[in-house]
Amino acid sequence: MSAVRSPLLRAGADPGRRRLLAALLGAPVLATGGLTGCGEDRAAPVQTEPVELSVFWYGGAKRAELTERVLRLYTDRNPRVGFRVTWQGPDGYYDRLATQAVGGNVPDLIQLDDSMLTEYARREIVLDLSEYVADHRLDLRTLPAGLVRYGQVDGRTVGVAAAQTAAAVVYDRTLLRRLRLPEPSTGMSWAEYVAWAGRVTRAGEGRVAGTMDPSGDYRAFWLWLRGRGDELYRDRQLGFGADALIEWFELWRRARSGRATPSAALVEQADGGEPARQLVVTGATAASFAWSHQLPELQRLTDTELGLAALPGPPGAQWHRASMYWAAFRGTRQPALVADVINFLTGNGEAGAVLGHERGLSPSLAVRSYVEAGITDPTQRRAAALGTALANRLGPAPNPPPQGHPRVRALLLEAAENVRGGAAGTRAATARFMAQANAALAG
Repeated sequence: MSAVRSPLLRAGADPGRRRLLAALLGAPVLATGGLTGCGEDRAAPVQTEPVELSVFWYGGAKRAELTERVLRLYTDRNPRVGFRVTWQGPDGYYDRLATQAVGGNVPDLIQLDDSMLTEYARREIVLDLSEYVADHRLDLRTLPAGLVRYGQVDGRTVGVAAAQTAAAVVYDRTLLRRLRLPEPSTGMSWAEYVAWAGRVTRAGEGRVAGTMDPSGDYRAFWLWLRGRGDELYRDRQLGFGADALIEWFELWRRARSGRATPSAALVEQADGGEPARQLVVTGATAASFAWSHQLPELQRLTDTELGLAALPGPPGAQWHRASMYWAAFRGTRQPALVADVINFLTGNGEAGAVLGHERGLSPSLAVRSYVEAGITDPTQRRAAALGTALANRLGPAPNPPPQGHPRVRALLLEAAENVRGGAAGTRAATARFMAQANAALAG
């Protein structure tokens, strides 16, 4: 779905920085200057003429509603700044951005995920925000250091986390209570998780499988690698050898043999990641893998109560991970103003209260603390609780994935599907993947 809204231009209010960043719906002001940032009060870019910024993101109708409400808040404080907004679902989003990039008409402010951040930075499509970070016009001092680092490419800040998320197991609490089985828990090993899934299948007499098969899920594979001291990438190369991938595929071959996972045909229905096709939603499995911030959306798709735990393995394998970023077009005519809008979206308490957890936890720890007290939705509270539980247990952030990452993701999924469906053995599928993935990264 795509929507375009008319500019939100109004007149008569003071565009000063204090009004822009200090109105917090009665939130207590911290000694450092409130939830809006730290340090001295800096003047926002003053507009003498009306300015319209274009904004483009992907997501559903709820995300659009909340994002537009926050942009209206910015206009309330900066009446000469309006927004022309466009949004759509994830499918085709990057194709549309690529077309815009060829024509040099990328919107001023765009939403990216980590699969594309490096490519857009090295192709000089997005703006280097480092100068605004250096003097705190774009104030990242209340963000976790790892989350800041995960928006840097070649030492430059090219994206600011719109929110923080975690790779998670989403499971059917209602089913597990009926089967009188324990819920999966954060910190369980991969072997323990597979054994648990086998118990679920047996207790359900084969009517439901224990878990989605994540052998083609790059998130699961990456965390499994980090749990054993490897990485998905090291610079512009794969960070693991063929033996590691063979071991990963063998783990899930044994899980299939033990009926811990469903048929290959069912798994392939969910491989695209579309929420409505998640097997925990369709009732084919007791658990699926997703991002923690997707829990409310998944819960809306089913009548059963869903629970949340971190992916198996040591919590330190995860890191302060951006669910997505805000980035500025390098060719924008209003770079300072776009940086200020990013600052508002990611560091303002009132904005954070409106956005809630739709994209994930607020990137700012100060805003996050302020917002959490007002969360009433039980699924959002579960997502927030997982973030709190992981906060002090996360490992160091790697670099954002290199150019070629989308192709590597697709190749991993293809290799896993070939193994699951019997089209190739683990060694043959691994050899083909390694050759093609290295070529994709070198290109």
